[in-house]
Amino acid sequence: MSDLLAEAEAELYEADPDDFTGRRQELAAAARDAGEPAVAKRIAALRKPTRSAWVVNRLVREVPDVRARLDVLAADLRAAAGSADGARIREATAARARLVDELTRQALQVSELPAPPAALREEVTATLDAALADPAVAANLGTLVRAAQWAGFGPVTPLPDGAPAPAPAKKTRTPPPAEAEAERERRRREKINEAERVVAQAGQDVEATSAAERDLEEVVRRLEAELADARQRLAEARRQSYRAESRQQRAAQQLSRLRE
Repeated sequence: MSDLLAEAEAELYEADPDDFTGRRQELAAAARDAGEPAVAKRIAALRKPTRSAWVVNRLVREVPDVRARLDVLAADLRAAAGSADGARIREATAARARLVDELTRQALQVSELPAPPAALREEVTATLDAALADPAVAANLGTLVRAAQWAGFGPVTPLPDGAPAPAPAKKTRTPPPAEAEAERERRRREKINEAERVVAQAGQDVEATSAAERDLEEVVRRLEAELADARQRLAEARRQSYRAESRQQRAAQQLSRLRE
């Protein structure tokens, strides 16, 4: 990656998204002026991040150890899942919840959003959680365009060849009313959380498509302005050409008279 592109990404994905489009055009123009048309094209193609993606990008860019902490815990989670050790899995899962909660608070502080909308907080949390499960999300931290969400339930550890099949499940007892009520409440909360994620994702999609629409409108306005300017210059060039031809004809006529 060229220095100009890296510097442009660092500035654009750390600065407020409201300033993204205008500054992107300035940086692309600067790259063209510097004799780097290919870099200018790549800068112009950078996509504007949603507000929640920007919050995560800014955290990663301003707090140096965030990537390392996520990478270390992601490795611990994979190792715990592969070990089939219940205590180890529970410990790693608890560590995951603590780190995601801590980084969410830190991200909002870095972005100066002490009281963000619930949907934005949820998207930041979901993105950090996804970064622990999905290497593709982790690789894009710092240049995320939209929030991410991990919909999996953890890796499945296959049985080694020749291993005995799991024993048949024992007959489950009927839970007492208090446990049954707690289970119903847990399921209700899960459904609520899922519905909130769907709403947040829909809002994020609306924001992303609106941003794309605004970007295209700006491109259309710029091209229309350039076309109007080109037409004006063409009309002026035609007028000058007509005057030049008129002068040429008069000069030729005068020369013909002088030769008679």
